[in-house]
Amino acid sequence: MDSKIVPKDIKLLNKSRLMELIYDDYSCQLSYEFLRIHSPSAEVKGHNPSQYTLQLNKVNIFVKKVELVGSYAIRIIFDDGHETGLYSWEYLEHLVKNKNKLWDEYLCAIQKAGHNRQDWLGANI
Repeated sequence: MDSKIVPKDIKLLNKSRLMELIYDDYSCQLSYEFLRIHSPSAEVKGHNPSQYTLQLNKVNIFVKKVELVGSYAIRIIFDDGHETGLYSWEYLEHLVKNKNKLWDEYLCAIQKAGHNRQDWLGANI
């Protein structure tokens, strides 16, 4: 495994609902919402692309805990009970590198499904 993709530290910035990934030569932040809607779990991704489940109203999601899984991944435990996705270092690197593209695709998908993220701001889950 490429050690460059393994963060040397992970911080939960709860007030801003961000996870900060700190690497040797840079750091980045991913929102809790972004991490939840891109969970690698079968519940979200399905077992093939046709089984993908669009995640809605995760604006106010909160991370309760992060657990290290072996030396290859983390498990993020969200306050909506979701905890089945294992975020491998490779998958986190993919999310970091493609954050803007993935976010734009998500916004288009919810709009196409007839939803507006702005409607969820300030709403309780």
